[in-house]
Amino acid sequence: MYKHLFFDLDHTLWDFDRNSTESIFELYETFRLSEAGIASADEFNRHFIAINNQLWSDFYNNRLTHTDIRKYRFRMVMDAVGVSDHSVCDQMNEAYLQLLPRKPHLMESAADVLDYLKERYQLHVITNGFDEIQALKMASSGLTDYFQHIVTIQKAEAKKPEPRIFEFALNVSGASLGESLMIGDNYEADVCGALNAGMDVVYYNTASLPIEGVAPTYEIQHLKELMAIL
Repeated sequence: MYKHLFFDLDHTLWDFDRNSTESIFELYETFRLSEAGIASADEFNRHFIAINNQLWSDFYNNRLTHTDIRKYRFRMVMDAVGVSDHSVCDQMNEAYLQLLPRKPHLMESAADVLDYLKERYQLHVITNGFDEIQALKMASSGLTDYFQHIVTIQKAEAKKPEPRIFEFALNVSGASLGESLMIGDNYEADVCGALNAGMDVVYYNTASLPIEGVAPTYEIQHLKELMAIL
């Protein structure tokens, strides 16, 4: 039934949480944040995760821009841990963007699943990231050679969940809706976006979150379940 599989990148194939946590821990040491009164790297990372997730949700819903995320996230984290001095926030963000995409960790079984699928389907990526950063992530983690097309917000001039980015991906890959399947972890961006574009979708729901809206075509908790669907 399907010939083209379109994957989200962060949190679906590339282990954003592990890679980000490693980067934040390195920033904690490099910028000597203990001397600023931040009790631990764990505390700093916990606030970063919550704030970064909320900012990205706002981005998906057109409440702020990608530039806003980069500008404000570390300022908001410093405020959350009780530090009013924002003098190093821009430096931290730049350092984070240097460290993060060079981390190699994939989601569990991602490589095994892609090895299985690459012989059977044409594989592509649809990501809300930017060309350079996402290319670095894929190269650092060994993902590049699996995929024929990498569709970013720069190439498509649109972002998930907007239908235009899915339409752009179909056009560049030569795929039709009926033979295409989206796989992603984000309900707003991947599931609602794909369904609104008329594309079947696999919701990679690792935390078994309740679905408070339209149901995805398929739902999995582990990437290996894809092999049973396909």
